[in-house]
Amino acid sequence: MWLRVSCNLTFEIETPTPFISMLRPRSGAEQWVERDEFKIVPNVPIMEFTDDYGNLCQRFVAPTGNFTISTSSDVKTSEFVDVNFDAPFVEIQHLPNDLLCYLLPSRYCESDRFNDLANAITADKPVGYKQVFAIEEWLRTTISYIPGSSDYPISATEVHSKRSGVCRDLSHLGIALCRSLSIPARMVVGYLHNLYPMDMHAWFEAYIGGRWYTFDATQTGKKGGYVAVGYGLDAADVAIFNQFGPVAHSLDQTVTVVQIKN
Repeated sequence: MWLRVSCNLTFEIETPTPFISMLRPRSGAEQWVERDEFKIVPNVPIMEFTDDYGNLCQRFVAPTGNFTISTSSDVKTSEFVDVNFDAPFVEIQHLPNDLLCYLLPSRYCESDRFNDLANAITADKPVGYKQVFAIEEWLRTTISYIPGSSDYPISATEVHSKRSGVCRDLSHLGIALCRSLSIPARMVVGYLHNLYPMDMHAWFEAYIGGRWYTFDATQTGKKGGYVAVGYGLDAADVAIFNQFGPVAHSLDQTVTVVQIKN
């Protein structure tokens, strides 16, 4: 399916403010970007770089006054996410070097605290995909997904205690549970077709059987329509923008995802 995804952000800037944004999707194994636009008003110099996780990031200084960032991309992605219940666990000694970081505890995913819970959830499951599938199902039935209920990231331990959260929070707990079983897991932020209410979305991926698979406890079934924008250890790595200095007041954030052809 072909999707047109867009995000428009408007800020009130009180003093010239440095920004780093992460709003441009890149082509990869699961998606192909045919058209991509990135506009800022008023126009200022921009420098783009690729971060440690391969994300496209933009640096600029927003001037005083109203400031708008507008992005739009046409992306081909799958109507359904891939499922492979036979995908095996990859032994640590056979993992690529650049994936080892996804095994370790991180700021919002304290995987060293979830070994007992992860083993209990997956007790009767063969190692590999079925373990992560069991974790996803446990999250879906145990942690309430409440869009808009949190304005800032909370950690996996907090989500487990609170028993509710936004998409980002459920992903943090899913990642922590996977890593506690020595399954590499990472956070993904981007767009999802037919998400309600529409907003930027977060899910997680687990590395099994020699590739990454998508898991999303906020959705039922295995529908697709995902467009990834950023990857990282947790939410600290995948903010769609970071600003530095006095707070830039957000006046508007509008996200749209429209199917343009099959």
